Amino acid sequence: MDFLKKLWPTPYKIRPKDVVSFVIQLVIFIVVCAIAGLAIGLLSGIPVVNIVAGIVGAVLGLYGLIGIILCVLVFLDVDAVK
Repeated sequence: MDFLKKLWPTPYKIRPKDVVSFVIQLVIFIVVCAIAGLAIGLLSGIPVVNIVAGIVGAVLGLYGLIGIILCVLVFLDVDAVK
């Protein structure tokens, strides 16, 4: 689990059953992914950068999805992610 805590440190700042910290972390993940998505969308018009932007967008989307899942699991106090 130390590997998860190194790659996704923010979900572990959530206290179990604390709605405020849960919502704050979710909003952070959603806003960061939305801003990156807009930037990647703007860069997709350039032919060579389009390929790189697509790969970066896929990796960033996966990072955000895993972060959101970890936020939910920490909020629900699941023992597997501790």
